[in-house]
Amino acid sequence: MKAYLWFAAKRAIQLLVVVFFGVSIAFFITNLSPIDPVQQTLSRITSRSGFSPEAVEQMRTALTELYGVDGSMFEQYLNFWRRLSTGDLGPSLIAFPTPAMTLVMRALPWTVGLLAFSIMMTWLLGNMLGGLAGYFQNNRLLKAFGVVAMGVQPIPYYIVAFLMLILFGFIWPILPISGGFAMNVRPGWNMPFILSVLQHAILPSMSLILVGFGTWFLGMRSLVSNIVTEDYVTYAELAGVKRNRIVFAYVMRNAAVPQLTALAMTLGAIFSGTIITEQVFNYPGIGTLLVDAVNGGDNATVLAVSTVAIFSVAVAIFIVDLIHPILDPRVKAE
Repeated sequence: MKAYLWFAAKRAIQLLVVVFFGVSIAFFITNLSPIDPVQQTLSRITSRSGFSPEAVEQMRTALTELYGVDGSMFEQYLNFWRRLSTGDLGPSLIAFPTPAMTLVMRALPWTVGLLAFSIMMTWLLGNMLGGLAGYFQNNRLLKAFGVVAMGVQPIPYYIVAFLMLILFGFIWPILPISGGFAMNVRPGWNMPFILSVLQHAILPSMSLILVGFGTWFLGMRSLVSNIVTEDYVTYAELAGVKRNRIVFAYVMRNAAVPQLTALAMTLGAIFSGTIITEQVFNYPGIGTLLVDAVNGGDNATVLAVSTVAIFSVAVAIFIVDLIHPILDPRVKAE
């Protein structure tokens, strides 16, 4: 237990280092943008009615402080970390004067729900069916799943999203193709709203599940195909151990460890695929918010989305790292 706690502490330090450098890089890249949020906001305000030069200068001073762009780049950097510690990264340019972090917190539950369900279903179904296909190599149904997996695995997320959009939105219009819920439904913890949210999430989640399923299915089938030739599996079969125990306790459990490691390595790619998928279906997650912020030159919102995304992916990888020694007793937590 002591070794595991030391292992977890080292991973936590690595998490903090990754988040620090990742967020710092996002800050400097975002601040290289030639768009001046203060000038953009001033132009928008002063275009509605006339203001005296003194009033314009007062607004410029207030907006400079509000956006945190006063002082040198190093001073802005220190000010950024100070404001981040309080959860305030300034107002959004595209939804002024709403704080950028408020927009992110509104959009984050949609992305988290979509990602959590898609990753869970993809990883479980892909590994379960892939493991069975690797062990029962002559099963026709599992061979058919293999053909489907090989067909969809090389296709990018956004291509599958567009195909599903055309199929279920125009050719066979049975599912909603835009938004997170119906416009005539009142948001809240009521059954019509929940059913509408689930209905609108079918196409975005299915586009992620189809592509991810192929990756996990083929990877698991390859791993299990190698494991079934090991001596301990052959000995268990000859000793009369029940087939279900061999498949799930001996073969698939050992094959799941590399797949768990692969999950940690692909979380970033899955997140980027979600951003594109949300844009295709106009889903109200942080992917759609990020694209709108980039198009609108909203540096504060772009930085807020980047910060939350870096932290979320890093924490997810950290959790997977902590599960790894528990799942595989052969791994020593050192």
